[in-house]
Amino acid sequence: MADDSARIWGFYHQEIATRNATMADVLNVSKREALGTSNTRRLRKTGQIPAILYGHGKECINLTIPSNEVESVIRHGTKVVDIVGAASDSVLINEIQWDPMGLEILHVDLTRVSADETVLVTIIVELRGEAPGIKQGGVVDHQLHEIEIECPAGEIPDRLSVSINKLELGDTIAAGDIEIPLSAKLMTPNDQILVQCVEPTEDITDEEGAESQEPEIIGRKAEGEEDAGE
Repeated sequence: MADDSARIWGFYHQEIATRNATMADVLNVSKREALGTSNTRRLRKTGQIPAILYGHGKECINLTIPSNEVESVIRHGTKVVDIVGAASDSVLINEIQWDPMGLEILHVDLTRVSADETVLVTIIVELRGEAPGIKQGGVVDHQLHEIEIECPAGEIPDRLSVSINKLELGDTIAAGDIEIPLSAKLMTPNDQILVQCVEPTEDITDEEGAESQEPEIIGRKAEGEEDAGE
């Protein structure tokens, strides 16, 4: 199994390298001259997102990127892209700032990188399959949706998949159990729980407290009470 795993990851690395060399996402960037909050708001209304480019000891450049291009990169899960226009570089999407509701992209940080440069990145973890523990009365509790790894910029996976086909009731899968690229180093603690199959929790209802009582109607005579005028 170990040899098979190594061979699979070897093919995976080759595929990643080929894809990055021939199918890299491209962002068209323009230089941003007007700074400040009001200018930034006007910029977003025109479909542009403010960004900053830095790294490799070069000057920081304030840029703008079409929002639809940034959204496309996010959907693909791409971490390293090429930028063209006001600047030409291979860059790592280092940070994306969202509005409080998580609906609108406010700002993007771009870091210059080379393909063989080691970078720290956060990778989405997806669950695949069906846990047999569900048929045993359990529920799947997906606790950790992302992990941190260090790896060459040219070999960053878009996301990682974890099979739960052998997850029995009471079993757990920790971050250290995830298969990651051979060139990568896991930075998330090995014992941090990624997913587990547990018994469902039940809300215990106090039946006595749940019993409804007939509300008192103000102005209604008590049973047996005589009218004062009689």
